[in-house]
Amino acid sequence: MIEKDNMTIIGATRGFGRWIAEHLNDDFNITITSPDEVSGHEVAQELNVEYTSDNVEAVKNADIVIFSVPIEHMAETIREVAPHAKEGSLLMDVCSVKTEAAEALVKYAPENVEILPCHPMFGPRVPTIKRQIIVLTPIEKRADRWLGRVKKYLEEAECEIVMTTPEEHDKYMSIVQGLTHFSFITLASTIRKLNINVKRSRSFSSPVYSLMLDMVSRVVYQNPYLYYSIQKNNKETSYARKTLIKEGTYLSKLIEDGKEEDFVKNIIESSEHMDEREEALIRSDKAIGMLSQKANILTKSIGREVGLQDSYSKNIYVGVVKKVTSKCIILENAAQREVSLKISSIDILSEKELFEWKKDNLELENFDLTVQLPSGCGKKYLIKMFENIEPVIDVEITALDQISDSMTNFTFNYSTFKSVDKSYVEEYIKGIGGNIIES
Repeated sequence: MIEKDNMTIIGATRGFGRWIAEHLNDDFNITITSPDEVSGHEVAQELNVEYTSDNVEAVKNADIVIFSVPIEHMAETIREVAPHAKEGSLLMDVCSVKTEAAEALVKYAPENVEILPCHPMFGPRVPTIKRQIIVLTPIEKRADRWLGRVKKYLEEAECEIVMTTPEEHDKYMSIVQGLTHFSFITLASTIRKLNINVKRSRSFSSPVYSLMLDMVSRVVYQNPYLYYSIQKNNKETSYARKTLIKEGTYLSKLIEDGKEEDFVKNIIESSEHMDEREEALIRSDKAIGMLSQKANILTKSIGREVGLQDSYSKNIYVGVVKKVTSKCIILENAAQREVSLKISSIDILSEKELFEWKKDNLELENFDLTVQLPSGCGKKYLIKMFENIEPVIDVEITALDQISDSMTNFTFNYSTFKSVDKSYVEEYIKGIGGNIIES
């Protein structure tokens, strides 16, 4: 049995620290820390990990220490904890701003302790580490023993690894995160200041506007304090924001001054600068087309039963499709009540997924059926035949009564979702030559 490394996560009762504790628990002996003892004990019990409120004590026996605290507290937490790490251990942070955290690790981690600043490019909503991007920013001569091990672990987990420096990371993050967040937050604020009824605006929306509005909403619905920290603590974002505002003012003035050629020239030059233009069109076409594709599938299902899962709450809705618009679907459930759902926020269950949900959640109807059949019929094949009758869910042979050398009464116990399916099953049995004795 391979011995697991001990991992301590500083700040793991919520957010990404909790995600790490939950998803890496099978591979490491995990201890989490938090100043909130109530939530610390609750999360530790829920995830089946160890908990302590003492950060320093928690790292003394840790092979790997991961700092997962707010950006504004990262450097101070590293200063307090890093000097107490055991010899040969690895210190990592998962901060979205790398330069300051890396400097703190270099400054406060003992020389006999290795450091590896990193940035997982995903949030705690993702279900798995597989196919996620992890940015590693190793410091020269400070991760000689651990870097290869970390890379191997991530590669085996099928992650995509990006290697860079803390400085280059922060420069690109000022665009990937900083400028993107700031642009979307500014759009949301502008829509609010213009007193636009967002729900009403969707009635007029093009696919591009709907997609943009969803992305804006995705940003502003999440942690505003984190967005402020990213803007404030990554010094590169200040330059990016100022450049954005300057360009916006310049382009607006071109329009106001009627300088069409200059405006068009600017767009053409920007278009030429953008990479993967054809691929971007294909990807955006797919994203835009997804809504139409779902609407088309559901329209073809009008009058039929479907299963739908809310992408956010994960609630499942089952019913007959009554009406489909470009944005909504109306189902009639078993209680004959209509349920309206947004097409953009649902996933369509496959036939197998719908069947399994109904099997687990609906009260089944059970029936006994005795059929006279040739004695040579094999039970295995009879069960297989019965299972292929469309409404049948489960079936077993509960009794055999041989009435002659050539004929036997087989008693089947089977279940269906609806009592009316009993008639269908009996007609099917008669249709293949079975003689029903009792039902």
